[in-house]
Amino acid sequence: MRSGVIAQKVGMTRVFTDAGEHVPVTVLKLDQCQVVAHRTKDKNGYVALQVGVGKAKVKNVSKAERGRFAVAQVEPKRKVAEFRVSEDALIPVGAEILADHFVVGQYVDVTGTTKGKGFAGGMKRWNFAGLRASHGVSVSHRSIGSTGGRQDPGKTFKGKKMPGHLGVERVTTQNLRVVKTDPERGLILVEGAVPGNAGGWIFIRDAVKRTLPAEAPVPGKYRENGADDGQQPSEAQVEAAPAVENEENA
Repeated sequence: MRSGVIAQKVGMTRVFTDAGEHVPVTVLKLDQCQVVAHRTKDKNGYVALQVGVGKAKVKNVSKAERGRFAVAQVEPKRKVAEFRVSEDALIPVGAEILADHFVVGQYVDVTGTTKGKGFAGGMKRWNFAGLRASHGVSVSHRSIGSTGGRQDPGKTFKGKKMPGHLGVERVTTQNLRVVKTDPERGLILVEGAVPGNAGGWIFIRDAVKRTLPAEAPVPGKYRENGADDGQQPSEAQVEAAPAVENEENA
């Protein structure tokens, strides 16, 4: 069982296949998704990876959290979560998990917090049919109808579907296909809709109801902390280098 990742929902778009068909996709972005800590069976009773993403302001991080990030030698993270893994799927602390951790064509489960709808009626919240549009019904066409008996049972049972707060719930959507990955920009494109607002945090895991593809990297695709990612220096860096040397000589 491999680790999942924390991504940020960018929005929706579409991509075209070679046959000219368009596929609606949700764009998810990885922002410095790093392993912060390990959870081991000897010390904690279970095996998991603690993963952090984003960059938090130091003033918004408690001293205890600062110490924890300092031990891992990573910058303070905006969002931290744990993913249960098998003992052979541990990724080194400080390593950055890349977007091609998931391969094109594999299925993933995504978890997010749904959009808040505020106070909603029974028809919008529970898909009730409402009352009839004629035959004596007046004013209360969108009411939910009876909510309980009179003498027997003489009460409304707990859990009755009624108007109330809608949204802001943790929802998991299963078996979304990975259409494309862009490791350089940290983007993962999955087919279909993902719960939550644009900018919300999304947890991505391997689908539990699908077989992991043979080409999927185990324990995962990651870059060691401080390792060279192979990127060439920019023109500004090249131009600034001689100037620094001249200042030192002066």
